[in-house]
Amino acid sequence: MSEATLDRIEALCKTRGVRLTEQRRRVFLVLLEADRPLGAYDIMHALDEQSAEGAPKTAPPTVYRALEFLQAQGFVHRIASIQAFVPCAEPDHKHAGQFLICSDCGRVDELDDQRLGRTVGAAATARGFASDSHVEVTTRCDDCQETV
Repeated sequence: MSEATLDRIEALCKTRGVRLTEQRRRVFLVLLEADRPLGAYDIMHALDEQSAEGAPKTAPPTVYRALEFLQAQGFVHRIASIQAFVPCAEPDHKHAGQFLICSDCGRVDELDDQRLGRTVGAAATARGFASDSHVEVTTRCDDCQETV
């Protein structure tokens, strides 16, 4: 999965005329291989663990710059409610995305429901808000429901 996704991201960068630097690639791979959403400092620590012994520690601005690029290109999403990042399930097209977040284990599942986006956008507009249709819903995943 991760190799095919990385190939797709690299092709999109080439098409868009932007560079997937080694640092950006490493940050994206950490997110892609994670089993949960990660914060910037989680990513930084993962990068440091991967580095050779004696290598300089990863600086926070380096991770934040890589995340800004990846987010601007639509390759990752920021989940504001948990201050963490996840790889985008559909990086080929621009979308705000909707997210189901398990309140117990932290698992995140991305939706790309255009109807939901339009509904949220219309409701926000009707109330005087500008909406990007980014929606975060806290719930419980099937695994966590079974443990109760």
